[in-house]
Amino acid sequence: MTVDALRRRRPEALEDLLAAYGRELQGAAYLILRDRADAEDVVIQTLLTAWEKAGSIRDERALRSWLYRVATNHALQIRRSGARVVRLEVVPDTHAPGDLARHSTDHVALMSAIDTLPRRTRAAVVLRYYADLPVEEVAAAMGTSPNTVKTQLREALAQLRLRLAETAPEARDA
Repeated sequence: MTVDALRRRRPEALEDLLAAYGRELQGAAYLILRDRADAEDVVIQTLLTAWEKAGSIRDERALRSWLYRVATNHALQIRRSGARVVRLEVVPDTHAPGDLARHSTDHVALMSAIDTLPRRTRAAVVLRYYADLPVEEVAAAMGTSPNTVKTQLREALAQLRLRLAETAPEARDA
């Protein structure tokens, strides 16, 4: 219904898209860009692109991955244009009582390690593990082959394991 409403230029279609996908698109954009304002801009640009190009969305079931592809392209374009990146301390949205310090430390360490990845590799990691897109949809979103995505993910995970092992409290105490 959303794609049909977009094609008919119904204003509530944008509201529906924002309600259904806005938060996750913003989260993915933030993880790629590491800037909240830029991530918000990516969501707005993505919704405007959906409004303008609704006719190119053939299948309602492909809407989510199409939106991720558009958002990723906008985010990578912002990075290419040399936008300012502001580093923010990451605090988890939810936590178990009594486990906040460990969770926060682990979360910050993971975000810091992800930050060291090249931007396209970071985008692949975000789309695969944050957005939970299949490898084929990550490849489509990034305009590359599934094999390239698999290689990026394998190398990224190896780098993250190494980086996290270096920053683990046990590693520092040794």
